[in-house]
Amino acid sequence: MRRLELPPDLRGRRARDPFWVVVNAYFNGVQRVRGMRRPVVPEVRPVDRTLALAVREVRREAEDVVSLRLGAPDGRALPRWQPGCHLDLRLPSGRRRQYSLCGDPADRRAYRIAVRHLPDGGGGSAEVHRALTEGTVISAEGPRNAFPFLPRARHLFIAGGIGITPILPMVRAAHRLGADWRLVYTGRTRGSLPFLDELRALPAERIEVRTDDRDGVPDAAGLLRGAPPDAAVYCCGPAPMIDAVRAAFVPGAGTLHYERFAPAPVADGRPFQVELRRSGLTLDVPADRSALDVIRDVLPDVAYSCRQGFCGTCRVDLLAGKADQRAPSDPDGDSLLVCVSRARSGRLTLDL
Repeated sequence: MRRLELPPDLRGRRARDPFWVVVNAYFNGVQRVRGMRRPVVPEVRPVDRTLALAVREVRREAEDVVSLRLGAPDGRALPRWQPGCHLDLRLPSGRRRQYSLCGDPADRRAYRIAVRHLPDGGGGSAEVHRALTEGTVISAEGPRNAFPFLPRARHLFIAGGIGITPILPMVRAAHRLGADWRLVYTGRTRGSLPFLDELRALPAERIEVRTDDRDGVPDAAGLLRGAPPDAAVYCCGPAPMIDAVRAAFVPGAGTLHYERFAPAPVADGRPFQVELRRSGLTLDVPADRSALDVIRDVLPDVAYSCRQGFCGTCRVDLLAGKADQRAPSDPDGDSLLVCVSRARSGRLTLDL
């Protein structure tokens, strides 16, 4: 007796096997039920980039300048860094200050910074000189790089005083890479210039040391003299020196890179007011001063560090008013960086 075969459908396909129909329906149902569930979003935990660092060595490098070697208390390897990087140090008083790394990037066991004592500064350098002794443990964040070194065939490095700290690792990197480089190092006197002894290990014909007491105060044209048209110029030092170099630099095939240790003058500023809600004060901010500077006149302990709008230490909640948010790290929102941001008009009310 012949087995009865089911005819194909209109498209020539044979009837589906009931078993696989049931299996398919089951798994489709499971998928639909799972799709109805609220998705489980994993908890986002902030990454703690804080480092505990112990002072291994304090060394006098020049008049009013000390260097500190910092290492992990347990001796573990430290995060890598590149020339131009800095550390954000949290000092025992709670102050937060940034210092360029000036050691050897290949040394994973220690960071080195150098700090000049500024009697008229904000107290950070005085605290480093007074309180950070061998064995002291502090916390830090970083390393971070706001002044990256980009290898080129030719480089001109210009350092003024303590501005040698980010420049020194760059000079060594350029020399190691076989680049054509030159360093102009300026300062008040030779006794005020740190790391002159380390520069003696580099070719003397590539280094020009100029001091005000012997050579006079240098002008920007003299600092840039002899730079090849396609050279990458790296400059760090006092604000007047950087401003002069920027004004004299002729854009072309070459590039200019610089880092300030002090804030730039306020540009296109307009006067406005800040109301400090918790303090019950209203302050006038003139066109040529930052809100931070005016606030510090009455609240000297307000937190700050870089004064240039990238570290975020001085961020304050904005309760009312519209700010112009001048820093890239200060997007529109309900807070602002008082070191650079200003009012678009009228008054800003801050949670201070």
